[in-house]
Amino acid sequence: MGKKMRQQRRGKGSNVYRKLPNTFDISIGYPRTTRNDLVGEVVGMVNHTGHTTPLIEVLYEDLTSGYLLAPEGIRVGDKVHISERPVYSIGSVIKLGNIPEGIPVYNIESHPGDGGKFVRSAGGAAYIATHIGNSTTVSMPSKAMVSLSNECRAQLGVLAGGGMTDQPLVKAGKNHYIMHAINRTWPTIRGVKQNPVDHPFGGKQHHKGKSSMTSRNAPPGRTVGHIAASRVGRKKR
Repeated sequence: MGKKMRQQRRGKGSNVYRKLPNTFDISIGYPRTTRNDLVGEVVGMVNHTGHTTPLIEVLYEDLTSGYLLAPEGIRVGDKVHISERPVYSIGSVIKLGNIPEGIPVYNIESHPGDGGKFVRSAGGAAYIATHIGNSTTVSMPSKAMVSLSNECRAQLGVLAGGGMTDQPLVKAGKNHYIMHAINRTWPTIRGVKQNPVDHPFGGKQHHKGKSSMTSRNAPPGRTVGHIAASRVGRKKR
């Protein structure tokens, strides 16, 4: 009897597939305010497990506090603006329509008020490409061009922690603990490389050896391959 497949073990919810405590307990989002210019001061830096980039703790004028993603070059004591008008200091939160072309930004909202969805990994930065009417075109780190509303907000600067991948891991054990801390399963092994008792595609031949189409209602041990696919193979011209 082989071991259970990856999706079966994940569904059981054992400790291997459970996030560590306090991994995602800090919420990163822009404060909701009716003021045109809310100023905050950076009072601390946080190295958080669930984020690849450092966080900054900001104390605002209205005596509320929150966390934002840290840009390169920011220090404790610096001012951060949540502003409706153009304020060009790193870490400040401004609407895309008020940011000039060519300025690096990060933590970009996909819809106005959602708190930031795009460009949140260490060392990342997007750039304002053009302003056309009520929309702004942003060049993402993947070189994709995304058109967003001028009302969407973003932070100015480049995300800190860009050199974290420069140092080699050296051994697989270190990567294991890195992935475990952020609730990722590692390593992943292809089904065709496994034994027949461990995976439907396993065996000595190192190829599937059968159709990869699978019913949507198949049992958990067989939900691999093309699930409920309408067709597979080359498309006839």
